[in-house]
Amino acid sequence: MNNSDSSLIHTTGHRNYGSAQPNSGASQDDGAIDRWPHAPGFIAHNAGMLYIIASQFFFASMNLSVKMLNSLEPPVHAFEVIVVRMGITLICCVAYMIATGVPDPIIGPKGVRTLLVIRGITGFLGLVGLYSSLQYLSVADATVLTFLTPLTTAVAGCVLLKEGYSVTQAVAGVFSLFGVVLVARPPFLFNATPDEYYMPEVTPAQRLAAVGVGLIGVVGATGAYTSIRAIGKRAHPMHVMTFFSLWCTIMASLGMVVFNIPVVYPRSWNWSFLLLMVGVFGFAAQTLLTLGLQRETVTRGSTGVYIQMIFAVVLERIIFGVVPSLLSILGAAIIVSSALCVILTRRQPAPDGAADSTA
Repeated sequence: MNNSDSSLIHTTGHRNYGSAQPNSGASQDDGAIDRWPHAPGFIAHNAGMLYIIASQFFFASMNLSVKMLNSLEPPVHAFEVIVVRMGITLICCVAYMIATGVPDPIIGPKGVRTLLVIRGITGFLGLVGLYSSLQYLSVADATVLTFLTPLTTAVAGCVLLKEGYSVTQAVAGVFSLFGVVLVARPPFLFNATPDEYYMPEVTPAQRLAAVGVGLIGVVGATGAYTSIRAIGKRAHPMHVMTFFSLWCTIMASLGMVVFNIPVVYPRSWNWSFLLLMVGVFGFAAQTLLTLGLQRETVTRGSTGVYIQMIFAVVLERIIFGVVPSLLSILGAAIIVSSALCVILTRRQPAPDGAADSTA
């Protein structure tokens, strides 16, 4: 079963934004964003996975910036963080497409506009689910819920996009999730309540609601990943990011109005700097993730998302001086080993009709 059987990623009659055009100095397909002219075979073969892994460094950096931002006074509501982060992303995307002459910078190319809207809305649900669950869940618990996404995405890719899902990928996904559990050590599994996890003011009903919201976020993230893959190279990466950032900005702004959430203005240079870094890191992460998912099957590429936990542990060690425990080191080794196993597993060659959607 191959991905050419799915009408969601049919490419006939659509502009391809991923293939390099011969005899041209600079095409507007991907511009300087995506060029591997002399890359070794291994790098070229795994370009999509490497993009995804690189994106996880910036996601981890963004989350660290949010954590540092939340420690300052006054605290910033999640909706305001989304508006700032996605507002910066939206401006950067539109400016890039206008400057480089990418067609339809606002409305996107014909044939994939519905998928672009789905990507925007599901992406917003993924963000809101994560940020809202953190109100009543520890970071460890919320992290484990978030890392259900690669497993659900792999299943969605297999069912909706007719992508292959090998036994190796399935086993690697399960082991990676196990590694995440060892690193995060959520209290509900380890029956522990250290100071950083203990939240005595949270009732069982609130915790259950937070888990439900977190699972909605997982569904949203699954829809976002799957829609990016379904769009493939029929849209420029900046089209995908523009719709995501536009819908997030609109819906988060409406949320602030509906729930009467006050706007918190910067009161110090480090407050402003961290908020800016959230936007910059988020933009870089989304760019690399979109490039990766356009080139890699979601069943294989989603495994690379687990690498974010490794970057998070390393950055916390560097910034906060947090020394990882033996279980964290073991979990990190399992995650890296699983990712390497997937990367080194040779993919089945795509049929000619599906070349553009899998390259």
